Amino acid sequence: MTLTIREAARADAPLIIDLIRELALYERAPDAAKASLADIETALFGAKPEVHALIAEWNGAAVGFAVYFFNFSTWTGKHGVYLEDLFVRESARGQGIGKALLMRLAAIARERGCARLEWSVLDWNEPAIGFYRSLGAKAMDEWTVYRVEGEALSALAGER
Repeated sequence: MTLTIREAARADAPLIIDLIRELALYERAPDAAKASLADIETALFGAKPEVHALIAEWNGAAVGFAVYFFNFSTWTGKHGVYLEDLFVRESARGQGIGKALLMRLAAIARERGCARLEWSVLDWNEPAIGFYRSLGAKAMDEWTVYRVEGEALSALAGER
């Protein structure tokens, strides 16, 4: 049994879309995944990509992915890695694939001089929470995520 973690290539865009949709189903929000193939190709493989992806292959078959980007902390004065999505297909779970993806992201963070690796997790996702804790991750319970989107985003931008 062999595991390979590699950087995603443009040819992986349809696979990434499939994995995003599978993740959305797992997260009980299948209609929330609206990214198109063109969106993914532009964001990850366009002229100036600011989003990156890793693909996990188990015995030559793609079974998972991690999508990430670099953020910045004014408190540390350093960049960080923000993990947007981590997903391993159910048939491949329990093989250390999620951990291998996170290990590669941690290595990328260290190689780039980043101060941290962070992500969000749904509060009902106990299997993921337990997994993350087992790796030494800690919840940032004192922080609450806020989001402005849709009409509220347009209004805030003064487009009304």
